[in-house]
Amino acid sequence: MPPSTKIAELLGVLARHRVDFIVVGGVAAVIQGAPVNTFDLDVVHARTPDNIERLLGALRELDAFYRTDLQRRLSPAASRLASTGHQLLATNMGTLDLLGTVEEGTSYEELLADSEELDLGGIPIRVITLERLIAIKEKLTRGATVERRRRERGGADGEEREET
Repeated sequence: MPPSTKIAELLGVLARHRVDFIVVGGVAAVIQGAPVNTFDLDVVHARTPDNIERLLGALRELDAFYRTDLQRRLSPAASRLASTGHQLLATNMGTLDLLGTVEEGTSYEELLADSEELDLGGIPIRVITLERLIAIKEKLTRGATVERRRRERGGADGEEREET
């Protein structure tokens, strides 16, 4: 089991640095009462230059580094945070996944309409609605199922094999 992530404390650091973000994933579901377990915090962040600077300040406070290369402890850079990709980080408060986009390129700005601001122990945070979160998860599950079936039919490289 991964080490415990201090979700409220992570959210507090992001809020204190005035980072624009939307909580997505398991924590969003838990905050809205869904009975799920989660071990990390997933957020979609605004990729504007000002927000990235605030986010970098929060990440310095959190001693954040990429968990894909634990020996080198590489810190996130503004150029990577401005991308649409996922930044999978370890912090002094646990696991934090920063998502430039979700689904097929849906940005922070596009998710705003499907989010709501909630008060989490005095910390105002923006959370994706449960309905949108479920729709995203269903879409991801369908995509993974289709890809798995294609590989099963065609082999490891995903290409169809000719019948002999």
